[in-house]
Amino acid sequence: MEGHSRKKVLLDVDTGVDDAIGIIIAATAPEIQLMGITTVSGNIDLASATINTLRVLKLLGKSGQYPVHMGASSPLKRPVRYATEVHGKTGLSGQLQDLPVELPRETSAEDFMIDTIDRHPGEITLILTAPHTNFAKALEKRPDLGEKLGEIIFMGGVAEGRGNESPRGEFNIAIDPEAADRVLNCGAKITMVGLDVTKKALLRRKDLETLDSGNPVVNFVKLVTADYMNRYHQTHGEYACLMHDPLAVSVAIDPSLVTTAHHFVAVETESTYCDGETVCDFNGYFQEPPNVHVALELNQQQFISFLLNRIIKAGADLETH
Repeated sequence: MEGHSRKKVLLDVDTGVDDAIGIIIAATAPEIQLMGITTVSGNIDLASATINTLRVLKLLGKSGQYPVHMGASSPLKRPVRYATEVHGKTGLSGQLQDLPVELPRETSAEDFMIDTIDRHPGEITLILTAPHTNFAKALEKRPDLGEKLGEIIFMGGVAEGRGNESPRGEFNIAIDPEAADRVLNCGAKITMVGLDVTKKALLRRKDLETLDSGNPVVNFVKLVTADYMNRYHQTHGEYACLMHDPLAVSVAIDPSLVTTAHHFVAVETESTYCDGETVCDFNGYFQEPPNVHVALELNQQQFISFLLNRIIKAGADLETH
C-alpha cells in the first residue's frame, strides 16, 4: 500500500495491557502510517507508560522506527489516579521486563502533536486510548488545532450503561474530565468508542489457545492478558479480557466494525454523583449541534477475527525479518 493512501495516525497511550495490543495493531497495520506515539499518565505513571510503549515497539522489532514523546504526568486540574489494580504496577503484568530501553528526550507530546498536525493539515487521525490531557494541552496552546485534524477516534466514555470509574464515568474520561471536555469541543470530526461498546469486545482464552505460542507476538499477548483473564473469570465465570483500546485502533482501520450515530455529547465536570460522565443527548434535549459520532453497536465476531489475524500477522512479520 503506497504511503499516500495510508492513513496518517498519531497514537496517544497510557500503555497498559490493552494499549499494548493497540500499539501492536497500529505499528504493523499496512493501512496505517504511524507518525508517532505520545504517552500520558493514566493506567500507570508516565515513565512506566513510556517504557512499556518502547518495549512493545522493541518486541515488534521497530525500535527507533516511530518517534515516541512523553506528555503529561498528571491531569489538567486533578490529582493523579492510576489503574494498577487492572494492569499491574508496571502496566504489562510483569511482561517485557528484560527489554532495556531509554526514555526519550525529544519534544513534549503536545508540541509534537502541534508540529505533526501543522505539517499535515486535514490528514492526521488522532487515536486517543488514554486520558485526553496531552491533546487538551495542545489545544490550550493552539485552539485551532482540532479544525486542522482529519479526525479523532477515542476509547472512552459511556453512551448507554454503567461506568468503571464511577456509576456513570469511564476511566479515561473520569481521570481528566476537564481535558475531555476541551477535546470534545475542539471542532474536529470525533468518533467515540465507549465502554458500553468495548465491553462487547471480549477476547477469550479459547480464542488465543487456537494460536501458535511459537509466534512471539502471540506468546506476548497470551502472557500479558493472563492476569486480566483470571480476574475476569472471578467476576464473570469465564476466562476473557476486554479489548477496549485495540477496538478504537481497529475502528481507524475498519469503521464498519461499529455502528455509529451523530449526537451531542458533553462531559460532566462539576457533578457530585456523575462526575466524569459523558452525557449523550440522544433525544436532542439540549438543542445543541451534534459533535460526536457515537459507537452504539459492535460486530463482535468480525472484530475478534480481525484482532486475531492482526496479532498473528505481527508475529509472522517479525519472524520473517
